[in-house]
Amino acid sequence: MKILARINWVFATIIIFTALALSILLHFVLPRPYPRKLSSWFIRGTTFFTTTIEGKEADDVQMFLINHQSDLDIGVMETTTKKDLAWVAKKALFDVPFFGLAMKLPEDIEVERESKTSLVKLLKAAKDRLGKKRVITMFPEGTRSRTKRMLPFKSGAKVIADKYKLKVQPVVLINTAGCYDVKTFYYMPKTIKVIYLEPFIADKSDPDWLNNLHDTMQKVYDDELANNPSDR
Repeated sequence: MKILARINWVFATIIIFTALALSILLHFVLPRPYPRKLSSWFIRGTTFFTTTIEGKEADDVQMFLINHQSDLDIGVMETTTKKDLAWVAKKALFDVPFFGLAMKLPEDIEVERESKTSLVKLLKAAKDRLGKKRVITMFPEGTRSRTKRMLPFKSGAKVIADKYKLKVQPVVLINTAGCYDVKTFYYMPKTIKVIYLEPFIADKSDPDWLNNLHDTMQKVYDDELANNPSDR
């Protein structure tokens, strides 16, 4: 099984890089968001993972906040929603050859942590994308969690949401790490569950809403694993 999973990982990784190249090429042919949507469906269709959806996506959502465990997470969201997502990611990723171009062309948003200047740029970029009817999409943990415990949420999501009083919808992804794990060179096609939680309007008068949201999303994740052993 381990050998098969590693062979699958090599194949899936080649597919992911091919999809990145595809999204770059399609950018010069098709309007956003089709290049990324099509490349994400290419990954999904050739690596054979499937999804089930629980809850309902809000029609007027302005920000998605998602737990992060795997390189598949972006592709899962892009194939789950038809909305034009503007992903927020650390600046270092935009500087990576090839991968960075695949983020710059669709005008994703870069953020440099611990920089006041970057915070101003982040808010300005978020306002621009919102004006284009895009949905700000973030992994509030800032990086992948290597365990079944979500990392503490970074403050950037709250700063943007509070500033523009956004309608925020949390999304909990189940089983993406169990499907594709770059650290252990593991890939096995599985069913990934996408759970849309109730949306809410960000309220800057509540200083703890982001931390409370972390606890809520963790409870949903824990309950799902407890009730569905196959997702462990």
